[in-house]
Amino acid sequence: MDVLVVCRGGLKGLPEAVEATWPQAMVRTCVVHLIRAANRFVADHDRKAVCRSLRQVYGAAGEEQARKALDGFRQSELGRRYPSVAATWERAWDRFTPFLQFPPMLRRVACTTNSIESLNYQLRKVSRNRSQFPNDQAAVKLLWLDICDIEDKRARQREKADKGRRHKGECRLIEGRVTTNWKQALAQLAAAYPERMEPYI
Repeated sequence: MDVLVVCRGGLKGLPEAVEATWPQAMVRTCVVHLIRAANRFVADHDRKAVCRSLRQVYGAAGEEQARKALDGFRQSELGRRYPSVAATWERAWDRFTPFLQFPPMLRRVACTTNSIESLNYQLRKVSRNRSQFPNDQAAVKLLWLDICDIEDKRARQREKADKGRRHKGECRLIEGRVTTNWKQALAQLAAAYPERMEPYI
């Protein structure tokens, strides 16, 4: 098994564990987590302006442009008022910059861990209610049934929001099918890692 890219939040020790298990994997910081961490000490009324300025950093075409945008933010009035914002990005720079080598389509698909965290949160709610399982298979079955339930709920919510405009197919396990621009992102991954992607396509 191979892993190309691991997008992480702030979990300590994950990069080392991933690099020990899959030495070729790229471990990078979740952009959304980085923005949240940078805004931790920013006043509420300035957060939108700070986020707007940071968009030039994570939306840059490459590392050099991102560095210029971060330096520009640091010199701006907001940057002088909130020096912790630029310091947060500096601390995460080595884990952020691999993100910039990807084309824009792939960046949009793989920029955040939010969807996985949402699923994990819902699975933790179920597993927390059961203190022990008779065996591993019982735990896997419980998680599988909960994933099916989560997917059914999401499908019902989408159908309700779309009011019949969407294809009315089977509800169960369709979340991955509607990932926006996934086919284009997969094509870009295949172009970036041809020898590693070939066995799986």
